[in-house]
Amino acid sequence: MKRPIRKAVFPVAGLGTRFLPATKAIPKEMLTIVDRPVIQLAVDEAREAGIEHFIFVTGRNKGTIEDHFDKQYELEDTLRRRGKLKELEALTRELPQAGQTSFTRQQEPLGLGHAVWCARELVGNEPFALLLPDMFIHATPGCLKQMMEVYQETQSNIIAVEEVPWEDVHRYGVVAKGAQMGNAFEITGMVEKPKREAAPSNLIISGRYILQPEIFPEIAAQEPGAGGEIQLTDAMIRLMGSKPFHGLKFQGQTYDCGDKLGFLAANVASGLAHPELGAKFRQLLDGMLKG
Repeated sequence: MKRPIRKAVFPVAGLGTRFLPATKAIPKEMLTIVDRPVIQLAVDEAREAGIEHFIFVTGRNKGTIEDHFDKQYELEDTLRRRGKLKELEALTRELPQAGQTSFTRQQEPLGLGHAVWCARELVGNEPFALLLPDMFIHATPGCLKQMMEVYQETQSNIIAVEEVPWEDVHRYGVVAKGAQMGNAFEITGMVEKPKREAAPSNLIISGRYILQPEIFPEIAAQEPGAGGEIQLTDAMIRLMGSKPFHGLKFQGQTYDCGDKLGFLAANVASGLAHPELGAKFRQLLDGMLKG
């Protein structure tokens, strides 16, 4: 029986220390790419893929994220009285419906695997999507929607992957590539941050996953690794013993918005692609570069 993917988990408990002092009082996920917060872009991608329930794993001082996905009566009333109906309609259209958002706390920074485990009661016994908001993927259709097409065929665990230069594989989780299956391929192994000579490929895990609920007991049984953190990759390796994994080399470009250069690049790429600002922004950039 095919089980649909209705829920998505967004880990948003990180402190964002690489962006201090900007993130001293503002969650890093609320930093904007042009005019949209990073977390909104991840939710947009999930909504496009058909996700109905958005689960946020938060931490201290993340209340702004909850407010962002809630109604703001004063703002809406002000827009209505000032005749800014286009802006009001956009806010109304993008607001999740009642009951579509859930928030749970990760009280300690114990790693991505632990953050996913914190969402176990909200996910329940069904497959789910996992999106890391820091990884902004500029793609049409969105990366998760591309992954959903693979899931419909395989009903397996799906990981989005992309190629990096071999000299960079030590910075990422890397997959071993098995038999090709249409646009996807079987994953036969994974390793976290391998040395170049030990890497099974130069295909890295890109921050988008579709996971079966059997991942939760694997995480619960996982011993803390480096830095005392519970690694999701370790739990996925354990799950591979009983459940199939497939990789998708998606069509699109990834920008690491947890890194200052990646964040700047994401703004430039999104600015150039903006339907209203793109042409003028390109002219502005050309002038700045020539100057």
